[in-house]
Amino acid sequence: MASLIEEAKEYQPQQLKNIADLPSVDVNSEVQEEKEAEFPYKYIMVEGERYKVPVSVTASLKAILEENPNLKKFKVKKTGEGMNTKYTTIPLA
Repeated sequence: MASLIEEAKEYQPQQLKNIADLPSVDVNSEVQEEKEAEFPYKYIMVEGERYKVPVSVTASLKAILEENPNLKKFKVKKTGEGMNTKYTTIPLA
């Protein structure tokens, strides 16, 4: 068993990946929900990694799909940080 000082030196915070980190996203990706976290969130799994799906991306994608129900792929662009983060959903194909 390690001491607290050893644990602190080894500590690596878990960084949740974001859907904006992906080059493209399939609209048929399965959405899952993490309910046990301090702040519950929705995510998709890509190659064994979780990518958080912000609510604003889901809302934006809904509007795009109303105009283009045949959309297959899109990407998300992220700007800003913290409370000033904004997401732009870009249809691809």
